[in-house]
Amino acid sequence: MELYACCKGNWAMYVQENFAAKKDLEKFMEYAATFLSNVGNYYGSGDQKFGPSLGKEALKRLASISLEATRLFSSIAEPLTSIPPFSLGYASDRTQSAYYPSPDAVSEQDAFRVSSVLESHSIFPENTRVRKAVDSNGSETFEILQASVERDENARELTSKEPSSRFHLVRGDHAEDLAKICASLEAAVRYAANDAQRSYLLKCIESFRTGDLDAYRESQREWVRDKAPHVESIFGFVEPYRDPHGIRAEFEGLVAILDPAETRALSRLVEHSDDFIRRLPWAGGDQNNGKGSFEKALFEPPDFTSIHSLAYCSSIIFPGINLPNYNDIRQDNGFKNVIIANRMSAEGNIEDVCPFVDQSEAETFQKHKFAAYYLYVVIHELLGHGTSKLLVENEDGTFNFEGSPLSPLTLKPIDSWYRPGQTWTGQFGDLATTLDECRAELVGIYLMDDKDLLNLLGYSETSMPTCDEVTYNAYLQVCVDGLRGLRNFNVESGKWGHAHSRAHFAMLKCILREGNTCASVEFDPDRRSLTVRVDRSKIEKGGKVALGNMLLRLHIYRCTADVQICRSYFEDLSRVEGEYLEWREIVLAKNERRKIFVHANTFLDGDKVSLREYEPTYEGIIESWAERKV
Repeated sequence: MELYACCKGNWAMYVQENFAAKKDLEKFMEYAATFLSNVGNYYGSGDQKFGPSLGKEALKRLASISLEATRLFSSIAEPLTSIPPFSLGYASDRTQSAYYPSPDAVSEQDAFRVSSVLESHSIFPENTRVRKAVDSNGSETFEILQASVERDENARELTSKEPSSRFHLVRGDHAEDLAKICASLEAAVRYAANDAQRSYLLKCIESFRTGDLDAYRESQREWVRDKAPHVESIFGFVEPYRDPHGIRAEFEGLVAILDPAETRALSRLVEHSDDFIRRLPWAGGDQNNGKGSFEKALFEPPDFTSIHSLAYCSSIIFPGINLPNYNDIRQDNGFKNVIIANRMSAEGNIEDVCPFVDQSEAETFQKHKFAAYYLYVVIHELLGHGTSKLLVENEDGTFNFEGSPLSPLTLKPIDSWYRPGQTWTGQFGDLATTLDECRAELVGIYLMDDKDLLNLLGYSETSMPTCDEVTYNAYLQVCVDGLRGLRNFNVESGKWGHAHSRAHFAMLKCILREGNTCASVEFDPDRRSLTVRVDRSKIEKGGKVALGNMLLRLHIYRCTADVQICRSYFEDLSRVEGEYLEWREIVLAKNERRKIFVHANTFLDGDKVSLREYEPTYEGIIESWAERKV
């Protein structure tokens, strides 16, 4: 931002006045735009660290434009350019995490201990970080930093069953930033379109001021009540993808405009949701109106809208969103699905050539990709994240299910469920997010050959593309995404950097193992190439059966809290070893371009609002952030 201010947006000045060589300036612009798009120097998708491709001396020369730029560069030069750390993760000589900013490293076991204490005090973890200190006697103190505007004179001590360790709740993390956010939201309340919007904003403000996530949960109930608003918004600590423990969330913000025509098309699918739920692998029989014991009795049709993002600040720009993430609110109050149409359109860029599809069909693959991808995401959000029933024992000893349902996996009565106080994320821990995404992805692909569903959204045997072409493209995408996912696997730590990537690879491995040769990957070590092949004639009885069985297993494990069997099954499917490690090297060598996005800004002049959009270039991205003045 300081370099932008010094040249007033005229970047050529740095070359003209000999502060940078042209190629060095281009490399810096690419790095700066990528940094801003990922909100940091770790990729939002994959969590690997990336650095500038120009040397430290070239950066120092650029910074010499002003004393302030020189000071700023001096303060960040070392962490900016140093490798390791290689990726996000629990603090070590190879990984780091801002969720655990400690002089003494917080381990995975420490994170479990903190979670247990928070759970015993009914404190949600999404807006917290953890700092650990060990004194000369070896006694440990954990400070749980809670995001809020308000601060306490003295930290609140949390009692625990560990006499040698102390746990303190410290409010006021990110206080200055949250104060600015609250001021903007307070101004927005005056323009709320209805009571639900007004209540949603006020509850967000209350939560951000106090740190109380019960208030935030109330805001989510109000948000669900606000159906198809002309202006949609999402704020808060929402997604936990970047926390190695999988529970602490990243703050994000989205403001978007409703697309009424596209929303009407999606509504047709929502109206027929029950019909398609009855076609999922766990459905059938006379129970629960044909949906079986492992599905909610009533599928509350969610608000499903197509929106165009005005501004979306997050390390990952998702094409579709299904919220809230709190399962009790989803089951009791419902949820919302949004499809971000102008993010989706990026998938149809015909200039992108997939290196893992045979040259003879690469053009057709890209041509049909948007149609298949759009439908896949729609099903993923609506029927993937929108289905399933967690079988729960209540505090009073009652159950939310009758008798002992027969498991379709064993054909015997179930012997596990969620005990009082247990939650999905608490039981499945680091697997919860990737399992959730994998199950939703599997629902998406399972229904991608359903002609009734395809017809509802305008596809037929005479459309362009046809139903069969959409289905074929979707199966190609599943396999290609499985290969691409390998770039987000860290060989050194043996960890996955992204929940979706792990899910995609597990699905690829499943269809290769059990899909009756529906899909294959041709590996040519001499040419360093990987080529995906899908046999159209084997999709229905090969690929769909294999992925359907995988879907059924994950669904039943999730519903019944069958953690250990699920972990063993999924860790095997997502294990990267042998030839897969060679595949990973080829995937990395292809160095496919990662998408980065530029967002608009609005400006207020008195009562007049003006919109400014920017060129889809590195310069445009930097300018948009500079004018945002964050």
